[in-house]
Amino acid sequence: MNIPLVDLKAQYLSIKSEIDKAIQDVINECAFIKGKYVKEFEKNFANAVGVKHCIGVGNGTEAIYTALRIFGIGSGDEVITPANSFIATSEAITQTGAKVVFVDNDPNNYNININQIENKITTRTRAIVPVHLYGLPVDMDKILYIAKENNLLIVEDCAQAHLAEYKGKKVGSFGNVGCFSFYPGKNLGAYGDAGAVVTNDDFLAKKIRMFANHGRISKYDHEFEGTNCRMDGIQGAVLSVKLKYLPKWTDTRRQIASLYNEYLKDVNEIVTPVEEEYAKHVYHLYVIRVKEREKIQNYLRKNGVSIGIHYPIALPNMLAYKYLAHKKEDFPIASKFQDEILSLPIYPELRKEKVNFICDLIKRANNK
Repeated sequence: MNIPLVDLKAQYLSIKSEIDKAIQDVINECAFIKGKYVKEFEKNFANAVGVKHCIGVGNGTEAIYTALRIFGIGSGDEVITPANSFIATSEAITQTGAKVVFVDNDPNNYNININQIENKITTRTRAIVPVHLYGLPVDMDKILYIAKENNLLIVEDCAQAHLAEYKGKKVGSFGNVGCFSFYPGKNLGAYGDAGAVVTNDDFLAKKIRMFANHGRISKYDHEFEGTNCRMDGIQGAVLSVKLKYLPKWTDTRRQIASLYNEYLKDVNEIVTPVEEEYAKHVYHLYVIRVKEREKIQNYLRKNGVSIGIHYPIALPNMLAYKYLAHKKEDFPIASKFQDEILSLPIYPELRKEKVNFICDLIKRANNK
């Protein structure tokens, strides 16, 4: 049996006729950059998140970078973010010229340890970039309180959390802005790179849209220097088709996660994901922790199961951040988790019998 970590071809085949038509419509109209198909997606996605504005951009990294730049964050500023995330989060901060300030993991889940944030705030701190990692929302009430008390901006990184909810409200709608990635493997994935910034602020929305399009007011009239990170028409059209199916796909992911939880609940030395009572987890990734990770991942691969590690090196421990002079002991939870986490296959087309097969393999490997 061969089970991929994610099966994008199966997803495509399930909606092939709609996707093919959407792409052909863009080609027929030569609506390749921005245009009506991007505008339609922006409207639909804003409604899905529950915000006034969605600005389509080139990718999720540009979404964060653009938001930070519009807030004027740059050299001399500091921005707080978690130690466990993909480098795009911290990279976007550094690209503005600001200093990235890492906070360790919550020991009960994989998000930022909110109780340690205030210890990292200085007179130079301008913003917090919480990451709803793997699809689990951060405790936003506490983030909002800290930000208000310290006059900080909030840029939500929702790259892995499309339609995730905190206390019944979609992530991306809590901070000053929310930033999404539509990389092909995401819960809502394009057929190339794409991203978006969402906000309820009219002024911010206007400035972000301008910045992503060379700072222009009209074709050759530029209010300020921006960048070029516009969404492609084909990506907008593809995403509009997929967005219709996202609620159903999300429910299926949650059902698959429940199956994993049930099958693995009594397996020694395996920690399954926590779903906090305030959250609706959308399981972009289903991440377990295992003591003997190499043994289990080798056994799974040997039997045709693809797995992943998200992420094998915590951000402060990377060579890219050697200049910050951190030690692993500075981030004990993230440094511990990096050696234990293992991502199992999860996608809407994954059948129950395959989940059962994967769990049986894990049990066998664990008993060897």
